[in-house]
Amino acid sequence: MIVGTGIDIIEVERMEKAVKRNGDSFLHRVFTEREVKYAKGKKLSFMHLAGRFAAKEAVLKAFSRGQLNFKDIEILNDDVGRPICRIRKSGFNIAISISHTEKYAVASAVVEKKARFS
Repeated sequence: MIVGTGIDIIEVERMEKAVKRNGDSFLHRVFTEREVKYAKGKKLSFMHLAGRFAAKEAVLKAFSRGQLNFKDIEILNDDVGRPICRIRKSGFNIAISISHTEKYAVASAVVEKKARFS
């Protein structure tokens, strides 16, 4: 059963300004260590950070506000590079998609409650 859907778009330049203005304190308030390491390993790190930020926002929108925060959500990649989402709450499957250009990053999330079998 689908619990909710969410979508978010962010300007890559906005992410760059936030990181340059607030540095590591911003990064560690919003992203996990693995997310920061992944993005810093990319040539266009701000674009990848923006994509992960948009994905986290999309997940937050799919749930009721207040149930999760940024650090409860981790956006990683599977073995073939597809984005995957891990969250603190159990009992849910989350499908996400991220896309970006030099100027914008967009992400969508679909949250589904896992089926329970007796």
